[in-house]
Amino acid sequence: MSKRFNASFSTRIVAAACVLVASATLTGCGQDRDDGVYTVLNSSTDETYHRWDAEAMARCGKQLGITIEQQSVPAAQVMTKALRMASSRSLPDIVQFDASEMPTFAEAGGLIDLTTLGLSTRDIPKGIVAFGSYKGTYYGAARSVNTLALFYNKDVLRQAGLPVPTTWDELRATAKKLTHGKRYGLALSAGGAEDGVFQFLPFMWSNGGDERTLDGPRVVEALDFWKDLIKDGSLSKSTVSWTQADVNDQFMAGNAAMMINGPWQVETLNTDKSLHWGIAPIPVPRAGATSVGPLGGAVLTVPNTGDTERERMAGRIVACLSSEKEQLTYALNSWMVPANEKAAAVWRRRMPELQALAGQVAAARSRTAELGAGWSSVSLALQSAFQSALTGESSQAALKRAQQRATSGN
Repeated sequence: MSKRFNASFSTRIVAAACVLVASATLTGCGQDRDDGVYTVLNSSTDETYHRWDAEAMARCGKQLGITIEQQSVPAAQVMTKALRMASSRSLPDIVQFDASEMPTFAEAGGLIDLTTLGLSTRDIPKGIVAFGSYKGTYYGAARSVNTLALFYNKDVLRQAGLPVPTTWDELRATAKKLTHGKRYGLALSAGGAEDGVFQFLPFMWSNGGDERTLDGPRVVEALDFWKDLIKDGSLSKSTVSWTQADVNDQFMAGNAAMMINGPWQVETLNTDKSLHWGIAPIPVPRAGATSVGPLGGAVLTVPNTGDTERERMAGRIVACLSSEKEQLTYALNSWMVPANEKAAAVWRRRMPELQALAGQVAAARSRTAELGAGWSSVSLALQSAFQSALTGESSQAALKRAQQRATSGN
């Protein structure tokens, strides 16, 4: 969700990672470490997430008889921070990568197969196991996962006498009817970053589009649907610069009757007691089709530092943090869906208002399942295509250029 690589970096990152990670794995840790203190590098810079992680680490530390400390940097900096630490042989014991970035480090040989450290994938759905795997090897344990859904203002739809849309035709018609004055019918992110790509995938995948063929007719149709919403006036032209946080702000301010967003916004939404919102699956191209969104979230990984004793303990830490009990605690705090099936069943009973989200997660796909470390080139190509197509160029032309860019890596 949070990658911000530039084009030249994305094409060289795997090679650079191989060099930097090899320097760490072949020579072991380059610094003296306290045997009783273990470090987790993550992106929990938000105060609440940092606190939740600290509390979980304290519980697991007490259970294991060690101290677990977190180093938190912005999500866009986790990969570059990890690479710098690899080059100085000071890798942390655990790195929490965005799942879309994990394959890059795995490709470089920088991660340990978690099954060799005793972690089991029992009670984890196959799609979520794949989410944390690269070329069939399980490198990343997810505590929770997320995806996108359609959020809607219950009061606005009720006053208009309209049902929640379930198909593209219904979404377009409903959004047009709900557009009035300063209020748009729908808000979504089509910005030039991973946020926009994440939001496009439900439309592309549900329509049968493929990330390996960006200029295919199904992908073109999906982008044309976005263009139609702008043409109708139902979607703001500013969508090309909005992040998902911006979309949530628009929805909360009453400037959008519906929005595409994720569960990470729920805590903020609930601060406004006058806002009565609901959640539903993202509408599909045709009645009866499956709404397929992207799996989002982070995975806990153990870097290959060469210190087998510390790696084994790191594996025990990951097992504790991703245990059924800890997953449920984290998911209830964050509104995400637990990765563990048993924890998810409890979560559904306790979060009935988010049932639609649980359904979306069940059908969701990993962004890197098809392309692995090559995903970043596709993401960058799509970001550029959105900017061009939504500001005037034809979808066909923009996506043809995107396919050429993704294939060449430039």
